[in-house]
Amino acid sequence: MAAGLRRTGRRPHWRPRRVPDLRDIARPFVADPAMGVCIRDRLKGLTAEDDKILRLVGEHLGSLASRDLAQRCRDGLEHSTDTWAHRKRELTGESSSRWAGSITKATHDQWGLSRRAQWAHIESLRAGIRMLRHRLSLPIGEKGSRGKPGGYRCEHEWFHKSRRLAHLERQRERVLAERDAGQVRVVRGGQKLLKTRHNLAAANLTEDQWRERWEAQRWFLGADGESGKRYGNETIRVTPEGEVSIKLPAPLTHLANAKHGRYVLAARVSFPHRGVQWRDRIEVNRAVAYRIHLDVTKSRWYLDASWQRKDLPIVPIQTLRSGEIIGVDMNADHLAAWRLDIHGNPIGQPRTFEYQLRGTAERRDAQIRHAITRLLHWAKHTGCRAIAIEDLDFTDSKTREKHGRKRRFRQLINGMPTGKLRARLLAMTAEADISIIAVDPAYTSMWGAEHWQKPLTTKKRATTRHQTASVAIARRALGHRIRRRTAPPRQHQSDAGGHRTAQARPGGRGREGTRPPQTGPRTRSVPPTAGANAGDQPIQDRSGWTQCQFDLHGHF
Repeated sequence: MAAGLRRTGRRPHWRPRRVPDLRDIARPFVADPAMGVCIRDRLKGLTAEDDKILRLVGEHLGSLASRDLAQRCRDGLEHSTDTWAHRKRELTGESSSRWAGSITKATHDQWGLSRRAQWAHIESLRAGIRMLRHRLSLPIGEKGSRGKPGGYRCEHEWFHKSRRLAHLERQRERVLAERDAGQVRVVRGGQKLLKTRHNLAAANLTEDQWRERWEAQRWFLGADGESGKRYGNETIRVTPEGEVSIKLPAPLTHLANAKHGRYVLAARVSFPHRGVQWRDRIEVNRAVAYRIHLDVTKSRWYLDASWQRKDLPIVPIQTLRSGEIIGVDMNADHLAAWRLDIHGNPIGQPRTFEYQLRGTAERRDAQIRHAITRLLHWAKHTGCRAIAIEDLDFTDSKTREKHGRKRRFRQLINGMPTGKLRARLLAMTAEADISIIAVDPAYTSMWGAEHWQKPLTTKKRATTRHQTASVAIARRALGHRIRRRTAPPRQHQSDAGGHRTAQARPGGRGREGTRPPQTGPRTRSVPPTAGANAGDQPIQDRSGWTQCQFDLHGHF
């Protein structure tokens, strides 16, 4: 029996086929739209005195912010509303009550951000330790399977990874001790700019240039808005005509050129983008926060205005599923998109929106905005009210312990701007009145290529794997299965190959009724009444050669 099996090459019938373990797929959900709005305009026409005043105010308030942040870090977990109020009272004497409130609030937000970053670092260490322990427990040279890495290649690599495991465990213990004690690591001005100081040649900077950038990053010129106050902000006030005035801190009030210790700048702002919305808010005295900052590389001052919107409606997912949906697959260099109808069928041609993630951070951000803008223009042109996108994170895959040898793949997933794309997409779709449906990214690329790449490929169009993934994403957002229906049998008679999948279900009403063609008879040999009154034709007899002839005419 074994020899017979070996000759024919057949598998034994008693060997069960292994079914891969599939993880649970989360349900699609409608993402909350971005509630914040931020616009920017350049302060043109500033005089030398204006530039001097802005530098003095920024430097003075920056020193107060640094001192307040240091005190907040010393308080740690013992922070309370009483300590917050005590810090604010100390700052009020050297600035004003509103400047002190803005400084303490910014300090609290920065401490909380560092606290969340600390927890993310702990989770990354845990993921690396878990992966190292798994790979060290496997025999040397064992291959991986089903997305899990195998053992290490040699004893030398095994030894160094065991040393790295001990290093990560010590580091995790240290970070956990800091978190339990309420200690965080914060750098006002940015850690990246701080490290640049030790390698000025690579950054093409002199020490004076770096010092100028470092001081400008540590200045503080931001004020929170207050609803009910004049033009929504008493500290940095901007009138509908574009006049900008600043409430000077107590030690600098002798430099004021207006009443009540205020300094009016010579520049005027207009906010070309969303200026109408901004003007509507300040005319009714609704809160608007302002921030003044200096771009050292361009020697230009800018004013940012921001506010929150709390009246944006969230459309239910069932309402969005009643129309067409665009599925978007995000990749390292482009967005692959395809439009689907309510039944999950692709419509028209796929679209590709390319971007390049090279150069400075501003250029990369501009590339992403341009790609999303083209996507939204296409969605508005086609009338789609929803865009389906994967809820990507890559948190468990960015560690080098899992993909240590695959450097290109690690660079690929680390270079994908998942967080920035999600934030930009939510902000821009809120303005375009388009909703975002987030779906689970599990198996979309694999199943999309398996079930849709071959059917959607034609002689004039080579469908890519990313385009079929966009189809899978949209179908999951619509609530359909990703796989296509099985193809009907080649035989045209139901008694030869079974029921066709295109037929109605047994419980459907009228499934045995006649189906006359919409375009009329295809040949002249059919009587004129065959199309209009197909139910009255004697040719409807379903037996013998007569039925075969009728099938060849195409009227079944």
